[in-house]
Amino acid sequence: MKFSKKALLKLKNKNKKLKPNKYKKLKRESLRGSVKGTKERPRLTVFRSNENIYAQIIDDIISKTIVSCSTLDRDIKLKVNNGRTCEASRCMGEKLAKLSLKKNITKIVFDRGPYLYHGRIKALADGARTGGLQF
Repeated sequence: MKFSKKALLKLKNKNKKLKPNKYKKLKRESLRGSVKGTKERPRLTVFRSNENIYAQIIDDIISKTIVSCSTLDRDIKLKVNNGRTCEASRCMGEKLAKLSLKKNITKIVFDRGPYLYHGRIKALADGARTGGLQF
């Protein structure tokens, strides 16, 4: 069964025939439609799992990842015991900002994906801002 985006949102509101993964994909696509990365302002995208958090800076025009970082990186693992804390996300944001400044990237567009701007996502964004990136 194929539904339009409008129909999928109505079904989600009625809790009928819409699985969580379909809703997550729909939400991600609706946000990604308005957020595009260019050479001057690449897109910082975030993926959050239960154990770790991953981020990468992408140039959407050439579809290439410029910089990537995660809480599995050695530097961050040495600083923080657990990858699912806000402190780990903040450290990762600062490291990502340091890596992107080496590649002469100062301005970015933040793509939070289907996640709320709260908790670990917010901590990552704050860490990137303190590291020198401008959103």
